[in-house]
Amino acid sequence: MVVQQHRAGGGVRALRALAVAGVVAAAAGCAGDGGVDRAAAAADAGDGASEVVRRAASVLAGEGVASAEVSTSMETAAGGTRVTIRGTGAYDFRAGAGRLKVVLPPDAAGEEEHRPITELLAPGALYMMNRGAGVPADKWVRIDTTTLEDGNLVTGGVTDPLAAAELLRGAGAVTYVGDTDLAGVTVRHYRGTADIGRAARQSGPGSRASLAAAAKGFRTRTVPFDAYLDEEGRLRKVRHRFSFANEGPAAEVVSTTLLYGFGAPVAVRLPAERDIYTGEIEQGRA
Repeated sequence: MVVQQHRAGGGVRALRALAVAGVVAAAAGCAGDGGVDRAAAAADAGDGASEVVRRAASVLAGEGVASAEVSTSMETAAGGTRVTIRGTGAYDFRAGAGRLKVVLPPDAAGEEEHRPITELLAPGALYMMNRGAGVPADKWVRIDTTTLEDGNLVTGGVTDPLAAAELLRGAGAVTYVGDTDLAGVTVRHYRGTADIGRAARQSGPGSRASLAAAAKGFRTRTVPFDAYLDEEGRLRKVRHRFSFANEGPAAEVVSTTLLYGFGAPVAVRLPAERDIYTGEIEQGRA
């Protein structure tokens, strides 16, 4: 038997399913054509702001940075209800691997409380422990992120920090908003849209396949963002706005990633095959 993944529709219910069950919101759509991409690239050729933002992922994986502590939030609002999922941990940008603790809102799992979910992020894979839905407490669930319609940009309730940065390689129509203070650090605020397809083609091997999957799965291929870079070009904060429209009204999922404590040690040990759950997930509890 295998772990089964099922689609969920619309708004708050979709985000709950994404975080708890590891399923993808149904985001069928088209990827657009290369002509639009080439036109956008030509328009941005002389845009220094776009180039600065596009380099963010390379800076994070460079010498003297490589890793960072991470705080994330993912929220959506539909029908007057707001759901927020939060995560904390650390990430190694050179290895493309990280470990996060994800905290669900009280009723996101259909229960009053839910134990924090431990997530291990690795190239092409997401591992989850304490994810409920009938999975034994001592077992991990492994999801191949290259098969997800969103490339794990929202599935785990956390946007993979490397994917969040690599997505900026598709930045276009970028404007410099101004300087601002972020936790005592002066950062430059940029705003624009990221083309998922362009980002996939420009990204490193660790994120390319997952972003390519996302480029095919989302209804629209462009994602609005706000990015905050310090004077060394390091990404300190990025907020993406992903739009889903399926069986119900369109829902916007806002994902925010904060990076700090650069150079922090990161230890990620992937689970052995014997520790990975291969049974069915109970849909009712998801």
